[in-house]
Amino acid sequence: MSDLTRKGTSELIGTFVLVFFGAGAAVFGLDVIGGMGVAFAFGLTLLALAYAIGPTSGCHVNPAVTLGVLLRRGISVPEAGVYWVAQIVGGVTAGALLKLMVSDFGEVTDQTGALGTNAWGDRVSGGGAFVFEVLATCLLVLVVILVTGRAAAPGFAGLAIGLVLIVVHLVGVPLDGTSVNPARSLGPALFAGSDALSQVWLFVVAPLVGAVLAALVAPVFDLPSSQRAAQAPGTDPTGAGVPS
Repeated sequence: MSDLTRKGTSELIGTFVLVFFGAGAAVFGLDVIGGMGVAFAFGLTLLALAYAIGPTSGCHVNPAVTLGVLLRRGISVPEAGVYWVAQIVGGVTAGALLKLMVSDFGEVTDQTGALGTNAWGDRVSGGGAFVFEVLATCLLVLVVILVTGRAAAPGFAGLAIGLVLIVVHLVGVPLDGTSVNPARSLGPALFAGSDALSQVWLFVVAPLVGAVLAALVAPVFDLPSSQRAAQAPGTDPTGAGVPS
């Protein structure tokens, strides 16, 4: 198996896991765990994936993250293309399995009534949802770029990424269900019906805009070259030591 194939496979499986277990937490158990439980399901799943497949593919599992990394020249265009295809396939496969679980085969009651899809209208307007998704995705992608692009805090990148995903879900679940990930939104929407499909464009476009914004903002936080040179490899300037 080639290196690119291995990376693509990791992204496909990782995206499937994130969407199935994240959105699945809402579909299967929203009445029990509530919005906070869904937020933790997404964040903790991503945290685990970061350590599991991060060394293989970087654990983007999100087309918006891949776009942000691409714009920061952390990945090549051919690699990004493979990642995007794999992520969409993973998200769609997860959506199909969620649909199977709430069908006569699985006989699970869909607690969201819409297969965990994202939507606006009840708690937030379309414009409000767009602004939130842009800002929330910008925050997520910015954290990914910064914590993985430095040797500042070795071992802690996955924790930071998982925690920020929990935060954006705590804010966004009551509004539009939180996307910040086109694959997460597109997969379930394809199997949820026309209402979800009519709104899914926003949850594809807004996260991509947020990723572009993050790539533009990231250089503000870059350390001067002199400071980077003076910093020993593996040093954690935050003071949180990493056990050897």
